[in-house]
Amino acid sequence: MINQTIARFGYPATLIRDYRHWVVLLRPAQVTAGSLILAAKSDATSYGALPEAAFVEQGRVIADIEATLRVAVDYQRINYLMLMMVDPNVHFHVVPRYDGSRSLGGLDLADGGWPGPPDLKGALVLEAGQIERFRDELVGQWRSAPTNAG
Repeated sequence: MINQTIARFGYPATLIRDYRHWVVLLRPAQVTAGSLILAAKSDATSYGALPEAAFVEQGRVIADIEATLRVAVDYQRINYLMLMMVDPNVHFHVVPRYDGSRSLGGLDLADGGWPGPPDLKGALVLEAGQIERFRDELVGQWRSAPTNAG
């Protein structure tokens, strides 16, 4: 099931990984290198309205995200922001945080807000070719990332 929030974040062009209850998408506006969207497939507009199975699966998805981003951008911290003000369906903005800059998709991106809150307004809006390069690099890292998920 694809809801309006998933579509708004560029699905299917931004799809990195598809799970039963969640999708992981490349965030088309990169706050930092490797910024993602973790979106519930449900039409729910409140976190508590998700089915119990979605919460169980979310643990595995987060472990996969963190293992992949550790390999891809070697983040120091990671922020999960649930900002459902414009896009109503349950989703998180996943922002890897680091001091300095990191390379992804052939571009160097600095964390302009480090060590404070992420600078969402300073995000780099990717063009179609850049989205494809970033997405493909992260998909490749996904397959090779070690995970603690069972």
